[in-house]
Amino acid sequence: MSEDKKPKNLVANTMPTDGYALSVDGKLKTHYETSKEAMTAASKLKQSFPVVQVAVYDAAERVYTPVEQPEK
Repeated sequence: MSEDKKPKNLVANTMPTDGYALSVDGKLKTHYETSKEAMTAASKLKQSFPVVQVAVYDAAERVYTPVEQPEK
């Protein structure tokens, strides 16, 4: 039986030291191994909820990358 690899939830009081994290309204929510996975999840979230502030946090560089809603 094969299991799909699910992203793990972050502990509320620690900053990730590796990988990428999804930031929703300034709170880190989910950890991803690659930038592509994180950006895909962030884009889907932003399309579903355009008012929410969504960003991807790069733990190695300690940089937030905001995700904007695509133009229609």
